[in-house]
Amino acid sequence: MSGLVRITDSAYRRVLRPQLFRLGGGDAEVAHERTLSMINWLGRVGPARRLTERVFGAAGADPVRVAGIDFGGRVGLAAGVDKNGVGVRAWGALGFGHVELGTVTAHPQPGQDRPRLFRLPTSRAIINRMGFNNAGARALALRLDEAGVRRGNRAVGAVVGVSIGKGKITPLDEAVPDYLSSLHHVAPYADYVAINVSSPNTPGLRSLQDKGFLAELVSALVSEAASLQADDPVPIMVKLAPDLTPSALEEAVSVCVDGGVSGLIATNTTLERRGIAMVDQHLADQAGGLSGAPLTRRSRSVVAHLRTLVDLPIIGVGGIMSADHAEAMIEAGADLVQLYSGFIYGGPGLVAATNNRLAGFERPTRRDGN
Repeated sequence: MSGLVRITDSAYRRVLRPQLFRLGGGDAEVAHERTLSMINWLGRVGPARRLTERVFGAAGADPVRVAGIDFGGRVGLAAGVDKNGVGVRAWGALGFGHVELGTVTAHPQPGQDRPRLFRLPTSRAIINRMGFNNAGARALALRLDEAGVRRGNRAVGAVVGVSIGKGKITPLDEAVPDYLSSLHHVAPYADYVAINVSSPNTPGLRSLQDKGFLAELVSALVSEAASLQADDPVPIMVKLAPDLTPSALEEAVSVCVDGGVSGLIATNTTLERRGIAMVDQHLADQAGGLSGAPLTRRSRSVVAHLRTLVDLPIIGVGGIMSADHAEAMIEAGADLVQLYSGFIYGGPGLVAATNNRLAGFERPTRRDGN
């Protein structure tokens, strides 16, 4: 990292992060909302955005082509951080080569009752049961339109992916139309669309990873993407859970390959609670998905297993808390990585450090998991 990045990284960890963590009496969602407000401001104020890009931008990162998309670097922001695209103008300036917005649903929904987001600082982890709180796919499309985003134009300095999911009250047998509605809204703006069938916080959603449901859903979305943009359909990717058994994972991958998806994203949050420090155990019983350091090894092992099964592009996400973790994820077989909890705890300094580490790095092409 440059000297200026080191100074700002230290300022984030020693000054800004402690202040953010105290907001709302320690309510993690208050800090999250305040951070998004600051990032929204950063993206809208030209001089601030340009200064940020000069310090943290991905200028040192190597471009890479994945799933037919040209990424400015291998490091992206995971879905769940910016569900409604509030900070879409700023993420590229903060060094992210891509940002996955959402998860959005066909209709707006408030999500679960608060509190629903919990930090476990000693464990460097987060538990969330947000429940796809979002303003809806149409509102996100309008925000992207207002920001000048169109598929492929890099108007905000980063690739824009959109994660779509099923509404809470939508029955499973009506899930396909729900996803198709969201796809129609975001397809003109998204560089890729991620099918979220792996969040643990929407009742029944993970059952969509079962062979029958997933085959129908993937087939419908891939076909509809082709009908919407016949010459160059938006790539469709599938995000998988870390809690699938090896046989269930292999079955899901087989369905994805047969259905013509363009890539896989591994992994979502976990329902397991291994790796939580003793001092954080009072939060272990909170319902929701666990992310952060306790997921580091598990998500990497899933990616390594996926790489033995397919040559499809893989985005590795889950427990990437350092540049070392990101490099290990690429070595395991991922083509790109995404940050969520790592960004919360490490700030933009982690993005810069990871971009520097992965510059010039080539992932192994072997399919034996090594």
